[in-house]
Amino acid sequence: MAKHKKLSWIVVVLWMALIFSLSHQPASKSSEMSTGITEMIVVAAEQVVPGIAENFGQLEHIVRKNAHFFIYLILGVLAIHAFSKSGLRSFRGFSLSVVLCVLYAISDEFHQLFVDGRSGELRDVFIDSSGAIVGIAMYKITENLLKRNSQKAFEGKEVQG
Repeated sequence: MAKHKKLSWIVVVLWMALIFSLSHQPASKSSEMSTGITEMIVVAAEQVVPGIAENFGQLEHIVRKNAHFFIYLILGVLAIHAFSKSGLRSFRGFSLSVVLCVLYAISDEFHQLFVDGRSGELRDVFIDSSGAIVGIAMYKITENLLKRNSQKAFEGKEVQG
């Protein structure tokens, strides 16, 4: 169990390192990556929605902001899982996960103030934090549903046995 706890925290730290490395990219490299991802999405979407490429700038902005949301959604899931494996399954684990992710989002935007062509955006802190909170909530909802279902299964076996 202790091994799983340590591994959970290692994964959190590695994910934070990934976020840090993405934030440390100069604006030109970050923009290049966003453009490449948006181009792939547009190529696929053109099959369903012809002419979608006409709004490429707006699509790229949406891709960038969704990237913030989903990267922090994953961080939220990883954080609540690590707190859960550390024995904090209640509201305290939930709260600490939110605090960890929000503080990391703030530090991430602060870090970007010192990166070529990047800026720290309060709006991005809100997007990041929202993603983390959604991830944490999804984890807790899933955990509760699984617990409820396994409890019902156990009660069903007890009645039959």
